[in-house]
Amino acid sequence: MTDSQLEQLSRRLRRFAQERDWEQFHSPKNLSMALIAECAELVEHFQWLTEEQSHDLPDDKRVEVELEMADIQIYLLRLAERLGVDLLGAVERKIAINEHKYPADRVRGSAKKYTEYE
Repeated sequence: MTDSQLEQLSRRLRRFAQERDWEQFHSPKNLSMALIAECAELVEHFQWLTEEQSHDLPDDKRVEVELEMADIQIYLLRLAERLGVDLLGAVERKIAINEHKYPADRVRGSAKKYTEYE
């Protein structure tokens, strides 16, 4: 997704909320709480599945998972907009931090936390 696409989507979501007079409910606190609730709903779809099953979802379950992921993206974009966060810029900064914390030549094939490598 390009910066322009993200901005367009954010504007569309803001307009959606404004048309319904929902901006009053979209505080950072409320949006972050809604975001975590949607994350929990996503996790529910994978609970008790094997690793293999989690890769091979039936079509109806995959559609439900996609919709939960969309809800997560919606709340994350609204939260970023309300806080004035450049989400793509923040992602770029975080990737750079992770590249430093997890150099490929040291961590390849391991799921250890970065503090366990030092």
